[in-house]
Amino acid sequence: MRIAQIAPLWIPVPPITYGGTEFVVSLITEELVKRGHDVTLFATGDSKTSARLVPVWPKSLWRAKLVAPHAAFSLLYHEIISRQDEFDIIHDHCEFYSSVYSKFLKPPIISTIHHPMYEEVIMLFKKFPEINYVAISKNQRKTAPGVNFVKTIYNGIPLDSYLFQEKPKDYLLWLGKIIPEKGLAEAIEVAKKTGEKLIIAGIIPKEQQDYFEYRIQPMIDNKKIQFVGAANFEKKIELFRNAKALLYPIRRPEPFGLVVIEAMACGTPVIAYKEGSMPELIKEGKTGFLVNSQEEMIVALKKINQIKRRDCRRHVETKFSRKKMVNKYEALYNTLLKEKKKNGNHS
Repeated sequence: MRIAQIAPLWIPVPPITYGGTEFVVSLITEELVKRGHDVTLFATGDSKTSARLVPVWPKSLWRAKLVAPHAAFSLLYHEIISRQDEFDIIHDHCEFYSSVYSKFLKPPIISTIHHPMYEEVIMLFKKFPEINYVAISKNQRKTAPGVNFVKTIYNGIPLDSYLFQEKPKDYLLWLGKIIPEKGLAEAIEVAKKTGEKLIIAGIIPKEQQDYFEYRIQPMIDNKKIQFVGAANFEKKIELFRNAKALLYPIRRPEPFGLVVIEAMACGTPVIAYKEGSMPELIKEGKTGFLVNSQEEMIVALKKINQIKRRDCRRHVETKFSRKKMVNKYEALYNTLLKEKKKNGNHS
């Protein structure tokens, strides 16, 4: 198949530190190339891929610091519209940026939605029923009735890159983008109340600098509560496999939560608030605990040694492998192409 993969332009593919969407785009792209498909990746010039790269802008937009970065998205869609005859399938990961351009594209379009379904986004997506939307969890799909979701496909990871660790070190981990909804302040409070050591890794978005400086920084003593900055892939794996638990006190309808399966792949159980997709990712009492409050998180921490780390790894191998994810996308591409052919013959 001739497949276009369209990445958002904010972060390179794959990301250097943070970037869940861009990481998944890279995994899908590389696996499809390995399977013999003719893949073109529309991304920024600092991306790395074995597919054909169409560099829409020389540098990822967060690095390029443009005054009008959204203009680059219009350049991206100009590029796609003018090359559309080169593709059988267009797989788009830009969500609301791209909906309106779908009117000008002839190949079937798949749009994977990587973010929570906010009201204004749902209103927009409903106006474009010809786009084949893919949800990354059942919970995400349930929050947006009326949107043309054709499939739910869980994210998957390359398990060979996640080294399993039977015996962890003595610390808890919080890893993610440092924004209030991800619950970092609550994770710190839980660590302080239990006397546990907590390592924090993540990027601080520019617009959250004040939140970090005024809310988070005063709680960091660099002994019990340590901030290690943004972690690249190797550093991230090292932090995951040596942690005795990942704390994930998320306060938004999380559509997936890649760090949850990454931690479990290394054998690390997860204690998360029961929000969004968490009940789909964590097997209660088997690979972690689902809780509703700090108090419940503290109780769950006392039981963390009951979790067998090998069970965490097996759970990810069974449900969240890269192979499983790409099999499902490949099957969906085939289904849509068959439908197009059938409809084409009738017209």
